[in-house]
Amino acid sequence: MKRRKIHPSGPEFSRIITGAWRWQALSDQSVDALIQESLENGITTFDHADIYGNYSCEALFGNVLKNQPSLRSRIELVTKCGIKLRSDKKPKTWINHYDNTSNHIIESVNASLSNLKTDYIDLLLLHRPDPLMDPAEVAEAFRLLKQSGKVLHFGVSNYTPAQFELLQSYVHDKLVTNQVEVSLFYYHLIFDGTIDTLMRHRISPMAWSPLGGGKYFSQSDRDEGVQASLEEMAARYECSVSQLLLAWLLTHPSHMLPILGTTKPERIREGAKAIEIQLDRQDWFALLRIARGRDVD
Repeated sequence: MKRRKIHPSGPEFSRIITGAWRWQALSDQSVDALIQESLENGITTFDHADIYGNYSCEALFGNVLKNQPSLRSRIELVTKCGIKLRSDKKPKTWINHYDNTSNHIIESVNASLSNLKTDYIDLLLLHRPDPLMDPAEVAEAFRLLKQSGKVLHFGVSNYTPAQFELLQSYVHDKLVTNQVEVSLFYYHLIFDGTIDTLMRHRISPMAWSPLGGGKYFSQSDRDEGVQASLEEMAARYECSVSQLLLAWLLTHPSHMLPILGTTKPERIREGAKAIEIQLDRQDWFALLRIARGRDVD
């Protein structure tokens, strides 16, 4: 598995990342199996958020680290904060909302450290842009967390270029990534300046939902013509359609890091091998035509 320094002053991650957002119904043994499968295939980076699994997925991962503390030195942990969801675990939250105040950021980090059974987080992301965010307050929270050694690097998720630039203008350390939704079927950020802005800052984006949410693999949403075209090209490359979709992202010069959101070890094994596919430039545009329904002008 190739690795990538996601920013000149940022951490080095595996090019493929394992995401934990669907793990809430898994046993400790199943979570351990997914971690081990990831490591065996060169995936060392794991993506979390405090809210995943009704605020439960971090703790499931932490159970494994508690029993196998030596794993911590072999992996990188990413987590997010800033969304507050209604939950039986959060009785004071009566409406879904965002909270990027200094107090909430620091409280969330302390909770994540406790849940994950670790004393530091490699990368903390603000999960969504908060319209009430005071960027100076965020900058101070980041400073305190970095000073204490609780967080090594900072970034954002789902930010527009303007929102990214605003926060960066206040934060002393460089924001090292923007985790965004991007796939062959949600390609707009490649053309609207979002990815270009990150490239200008020498940042590698983290790509969530890299397979388009799986809708082109479900019987209810499947477009048979699109599916047939994807399968034809996948056969030429002797790979699966999933691997082909990941290769489309991996080919982009921004050096995207796709996040695999799966509960199946075989999907991790399959996804890791996508790094080996050398996609032809014309085939990259042919895949774009499949998704768009027309050629580029």
